[in-house]
Amino acid sequence: MTTTTEKKNIRHMSLSELEQYFETLGEKKFRVKQVWEWLWQKHAHSFEDMTNLSKELRQRLADHFSFPALGVDATQYSADGTIKSRFRTADHHLVEGVLIPTDDRKTACVSSQIGCSLSCKFCATGYMQRKRNLDFDEIYDEVVLINQQSERVYSKKLTNIVFMGMGEPLLNYKNVLKAIEKITSPEGLAMSPRRITVSTAGVAKMIKQLGDDKVKFKLALSLHAANDKKRDEIMGINETNNIKALIEALNYFYQQTGNEITFEYILFKDFNDSKQDADELIKIYRQVPADLINIIEYNPIEQALFSKPEDSAIQQFMKHLEKNKVNARLRVSRGKDIDAACGQLANKDQLGALENQDQ
Repeated sequence: MTTTTEKKNIRHMSLSELEQYFETLGEKKFRVKQVWEWLWQKHAHSFEDMTNLSKELRQRLADHFSFPALGVDATQYSADGTIKSRFRTADHHLVEGVLIPTDDRKTACVSSQIGCSLSCKFCATGYMQRKRNLDFDEIYDEVVLINQQSERVYSKKLTNIVFMGMGEPLLNYKNVLKAIEKITSPEGLAMSPRRITVSTAGVAKMIKQLGDDKVKFKLALSLHAANDKKRDEIMGINETNNIKALIEALNYFYQQTGNEITFEYILFKDFNDSKQDADELIKIYRQVPADLINIIEYNPIEQALFSKPEDSAIQQFMKHLEKNKVNARLRVSRGKDIDAACGQLANKDQLGALENQDQ
């Protein structure tokens, strides 16, 4: 008897592999198309959902294949309209994703790993262990579920996707690219790759690989300090991927793709918020064809001693960038009251704020 663990995940099958399997069953070809649509367009989460197939065929598929799908475990609603979801994987891991609504955009912030191995000092996820990478179909499920949430709550589909949730996307390279392929495919969600941004803490080798693979989505570098000494202190990855290596990799990426590059820079009080820090940031900005620097308010977490600068210090920093003709934008954090803001995702229960789901 075939056990569940030995069954192949049906969403890891190619269309041609499914066609071959259906031939062995003696089923008509249009059945393959029906199943494929259920998997990627109609967003079935079980074989039982495939209602235009006979009960017998659904049972045969269930006997032969596994269908591990992400489910919503809990949801939190922020006063500012942000919605954080905790998803449960088929093997009972938890991972978080966020819907960030504005008047003109509905953005999904999605995770690529369960936990993270990079241990950035300011990020709640960095204090968790990395359990495993998310498979491409699990990442796809995140986007589908957040899109359904957006349609249900705001009557609008997602307009943008950012890979800025839990984990380092470029350390789960194949699954992230495969998920984006499905998200942008006409057979999937048919989203424009120009509406997708992948954010990295800085894996120079894989940034170059993105260039070689001629990807079409945007790239964001989480810089957060503009010299190696400070960056080493807060981001261990900088010891093997220093700023010089990252500048070279970003330029290579741009030469190969022409895609938009942004810098992400969180301001920490008395650490990276001085005029000298701003000047060092400007120097890096001028070495890369970057479109924008996102200056981000720091969102405190229990594990770290960092704090947010005074509003006057933030404004001085911004004015200095603007005076030097840097395209910079102050990104106001959303969902802070439910730990959904930048750097706060950690699967932490908020008693009284969680709405458990039946899914």
